[in-house]
Amino acid sequence: MTQTIAPRVRMLVLLFLAVTGALLAGAGPASAHAALTGSDPAQGVVVDKAPTQVSLTFSETVSMNDDSLRVLDPKGTRVDTGKPSEVSGTTYAVQLHSGLPDGTYTVTYQVVSADSHPVAGAYTFSIGSPSATSVSVSDQEAGGGVVGWLYGLGRYASYAGFIVMTGGAAFVLACWQRGTGVRVLQRLVVTGWVAMTAATLFLLLLRGSYTSSGKLGDVFDLDLLGEVLQTKTGAALVSRLLLLAAAALFIAVLFGAYDKREGEEKRDLTFGLAIGGTVVAAGLAASWAMAEHASTGLQPGIAMPVDVLHLLAVATWLGGLTALLVALYRAPADRPVEAPAARRFSRLAFGSVLVVVATGTYQSWRQLGSWSAFTDTRYGQLLLLKIGLVALLVGVAWISRRWTARLADTTTEEAVRKSAPEKERVTASAGTTDTAEQTSGDAKPGSGSAKRAAQLARQQAAVDATRQKRLRDSDTHRFGLRRSVLAEAGVAVVVLAVTTVLTSTEPGRTEQDAAAANRASSSSSSSAGDSASGALTLDMSFDTGGTDGKGVVSVDLDPARTGANEMHVYVTRPNGRAFDVPEVKVAFTLEAKDIGPLPVVPDHITTGHWSANGVQIPMAGEWEISVTVRTSDIDQVTVSKNAQIG
Repeated sequence: MTQTIAPRVRMLVLLFLAVTGALLAGAGPASAHAALTGSDPAQGVVVDKAPTQVSLTFSETVSMNDDSLRVLDPKGTRVDTGKPSEVSGTTYAVQLHSGLPDGTYTVTYQVVSADSHPVAGAYTFSIGSPSATSVSVSDQEAGGGVVGWLYGLGRYASYAGFIVMTGGAAFVLACWQRGTGVRVLQRLVVTGWVAMTAATLFLLLLRGSYTSSGKLGDVFDLDLLGEVLQTKTGAALVSRLLLLAAAALFIAVLFGAYDKREGEEKRDLTFGLAIGGTVVAAGLAASWAMAEHASTGLQPGIAMPVDVLHLLAVATWLGGLTALLVALYRAPADRPVEAPAARRFSRLAFGSVLVVVATGTYQSWRQLGSWSAFTDTRYGQLLLLKIGLVALLVGVAWISRRWTARLADTTTEEAVRKSAPEKERVTASAGTTDTAEQTSGDAKPGSGSAKRAAQLARQQAAVDATRQKRLRDSDTHRFGLRRSVLAEAGVAVVVLAVTTVLTSTEPGRTEQDAAAANRASSSSSSSAGDSASGALTLDMSFDTGGTDGKGVVSVDLDPARTGANEMHVYVTRPNGRAFDVPEVKVAFTLEAKDIGPLPVVPDHITTGHWSANGVQIPMAGEWEISVTVRTSDIDQVTVSKNAQIG
């Protein structure tokens, strides 16, 4: 049994790394938690007179700097002046130079949402008539690239460190106080503290580049660091570091002075450590609640305390589970985990699960708002995955509870009486010990006999340790508990990875509200355009059958007459959210006159938006407009509709 410990621990570590890498690699840039819900001028419109300012409206308050909102002319030169300012609530504006010439202008923005995540995007509008533009914003990412990946890794490490440190300390203090003298548990809790401290410093350095330039070279920019320290997220990270200093003192007392106390004095210190540890752990959990999802949106006054309780319950459950796993596999043979300790943790874990379920239900309602958001938004899909994993984890935990109930706290003497062959080995070992002691007594210092006695003593110690491990491992109930706890820990690693990605994903309620606002804005803009210039809008659903293969492609043609036209193509998911596909092509066919297909390959402007100027329609008639959408190297489909043009 002892020979299989190392491979199993290695398997758990490999699972941890594989899941982390897969989820972080698949996460990409952090999803926008503040969505653009309106703009003036609106996206794609043509205005007769040059506006004096450009204003953007978001779904929640955002933070801006001098370069957060830029307006570029067709040559890529900035035409905005002054700093962006808050107009009202969630609307922000930047002033423009007067007397702007006709042409197509590009608006780009990069802001930080109230829950700490960067948001970037761009769109175009035209003055007088559309024109060609040299501005390219297709590569713009918020929180992407190497810096975004490193930031995601730092977030994972900070969560993992908090869970291991908090849950490990809770397991020792509440369930197995003898564990304060077990070195592997000491190392586990200290490792959690080191991981969380290092990750917090790492995040503090990365934060400035993560929310602005995205360049790795800006990580050590002191000006950016100074700006970060003035933000809500920067204050939360600094508070976390201060609380980690208090946590270091708690750990020093727990594994130092506390381990040496006895009787009434130890009971008093237990109470003090429990109060102090709870306060520090709650403060650390609050450093997330005060800066992320819980601090914005619906009912923040309730959501933040609920989020703190959720994090504490998760840490107690999963961190305690990790400590129990380490103790079952690596605790000294003369100090195994007793049955009462396992039973106490079983009750503690059960209570933690109840808290996790209750607080998680509230968080799900708050972040989703509707049943459709479970399947129509990425947040809802990840949440369904997490719920399934937690259900699996609870099922495995139920098996562990059964093994815990059967676990016999068998002493070494009882195990020896049950094994006759073991008796003989013990007797032989005792004889060897007597011989060693006799040899040691007769030997003079520095003689060969003394060296022989020392060698025999070391051999005897090894024999005793092996025998104790064998006796400990012979308990079938303990063996079953080990395997079930190992399975729990494996599932817990995946749950933690999914949770980390979930915290950097746009809440379903926000995504659906933004999509509804965008649809209303597009409908209003389209209606206005139709009445003014006879613009044509066609919506066509498509399904390529591959990953992300379903959506809606919209074609706007303005003025939808013979001669030159401006065309915009938009690709959205079924829930109305824009997304990119590898390729979009459009073709016009007038079957009555045997004209076409006339191919048009529009230029990519921004996420889910393609445009082409000067699209020539040679004559009036009922044209078939076909759009080919390719969603992968092999998945594509062509959809079409007929429309009267001219």
